[in-house]
Amino acid sequence: MSYVIDRRLNGKNKSTVNRQRFLRRYRDHIKKAVEEAVSRRSITDMEHGEQISIPGRDIDEPVLHHGRGGKQTVVHPGNKEFTAGERIARPQGGGAGKGAGKASNSGEGMDEFVFQITQEEFLEFMFEDLELPNLVKRNLTGTDTFKTVRAGISNEGNPSRINIIRTLRSAHARRIALSGSSRAKLKQAQAELERIKLEEPDNFGDIQELETEIERLKGRIRRVPYLDTFDLKYNLLVKQPNPSSKAVMFCLMDVSGSMTQATKDVAKRFFILLYLFLKRNYDKIEVVFIRHHTSAREVDEEEFFYSRETGGTIVSSALKLMQEIMAERYPANEWNIYAAQASDGDNWNDDSPICREILTKQIMPFVQYYTYVEITPREHQALWFEYERIGEEFADTFAQQQLVSAGDIYPVFRELFQRRLVT
Repeated sequence: MSYVIDRRLNGKNKSTVNRQRFLRRYRDHIKKAVEEAVSRRSITDMEHGEQISIPGRDIDEPVLHHGRGGKQTVVHPGNKEFTAGERIARPQGGGAGKGAGKASNSGEGMDEFVFQITQEEFLEFMFEDLELPNLVKRNLTGTDTFKTVRAGISNEGNPSRINIIRTLRSAHARRIALSGSSRAKLKQAQAELERIKLEEPDNFGDIQELETEIERLKGRIRRVPYLDTFDLKYNLLVKQPNPSSKAVMFCLMDVSGSMTQATKDVAKRFFILLYLFLKRNYDKIEVVFIRHHTSAREVDEEEFFYSRETGGTIVSSALKLMQEIMAERYPANEWNIYAAQASDGDNWNDDSPICREILTKQIMPFVQYYTYVEITPREHQALWFEYERIGEEFADTFAQQQLVSAGDIYPVFRELFQRRLVT
């Protein structure tokens, strides 16, 4: 049997179809590798591609071949070592593995198949089946997005948009309307001429008169133009406002002194994952970054992820700032408002009830979805239990999860933003 291996470079996407078929076939292996990669990656290389390994036994293909054919006689000798039903031990060494063992002169196996997926493919598998919950289309004022739609037929337009079938149909109808009476008279004159030629062949006067009338009617019909400017029909295209979903995501991160560097790193990785998800899946999305300790500040992306400022802990300062920004720049009747908050749960004792009060009365009635992740291996404190009360009141729009280590980031992220079935 011959094996053909195509080692050509993938110029002009010649092998794109085969690659997509391969990715679909080994989707489970790739998704598992992507989940493991997210948990072990650093902040800076979160959006790069990944090397995927597939065990050799999983890429075996069934092979059809010709048997030896004919009638064969085989004599099987007896076996004194084994009896029916016994399990035969696997030979020592030489199996399919990664080479972590002693050399052996027996056994055989197959190395794992390793290939590289691109950044785009990596992000596609990472964010598969994820979405912002409760996203709705708002009636936007002053929208600048339009889509071109067909709006019937017009008598005026661009020559490139002429509708040939409608034009010819209109021309044919016009010719019928303008020459209908002449055609009827022509038909009568031709019938009368035939009758006279059969019954009165010597009546040259009537015959000549009918022939003259027939020529006159034919000339009148020919003078009707085949195509007139009145017949031209054009496909009418109009620009229609395209209602779109404008959304804003508030990212609130605790940077107080109780947040260790490891805890901050987990929080940053969670928000980077969220930021990549938003920018890749949504066109009209704005992100507001808020850092807080005893006071809260709106910052840019660079300062949000890399600033080293720290202090005490008053979580309500971030919620108050978020409410002010919502009222000033993001009215709820025009924007889908989302929020993601990350903290270690430590808060000033008297501040947690204030947080619940602000969320319940000033934020939750206007947001589509609010998520809270608590990064701590310890027992929960007052802030968590206050937020639990909010979750009971706003079960459809509020969610909270606990993160213990970096390995929990991706599973928790998928749990928070898993696509929900519409009932």
